[in-house]
Amino acid sequence: MAPVAVVVGAPGAGKTTIGGLVAELLGAPFVDIDAVIEAEAGKPIPEIFFDDGEDAFRLLERTAIASTLSDFSGVLALGGGAILNEGTRDLLKQHTVVYLSVELSDAVKRVGLGAGRPLLAMNPRATLKYLLDQRRPLYASVATHTVATDNREPADIAAEVAALLKLV
Repeated sequence: MAPVAVVVGAPGAGKTTIGGLVAELLGAPFVDIDAVIEAEAGKPIPEIFFDDGEDAFRLLERTAIASTLSDFSGVLALGGGAILNEGTRDLLKQHTVVYLSVELSDAVKRVGLGAGRPLLAMNPRATLKYLLDQRRPLYASVATHTVATDNREPADIAAEVAALLKLV
């Protein structure tokens, strides 16, 4: 069993929104890995970051991703930093991965001032630019398909992704 697709991208790319819409279009279940982590930890992601630290969160994330990749057959959205882990990137090479690309201006509009996003708590615009620059090559390295999201409606992006997945 394997996911129909794994959706990756930076904060503000639309992973949860687009992933959910793609799942609907394909008649498949949808899971956001952050929801899995929160359920397993019993608390929201910001609390995990602040109470336990980023390293503890990343360990929970890696474990949840590995487990879900092996036993979930729908559309799976990963958190923006999930691809930082080499083991996770290696696992993703065995799956259909859709990279939702986003440029800084659209990402800033979508995430606002980072409410509920621990890594964007301080200087969100500069931090987001740094994250985009740092992670773009990693997203591209695991991508089966890359879909630009800038200046586009979620329904249009989801339709493009669903069409790409039906060709795989």
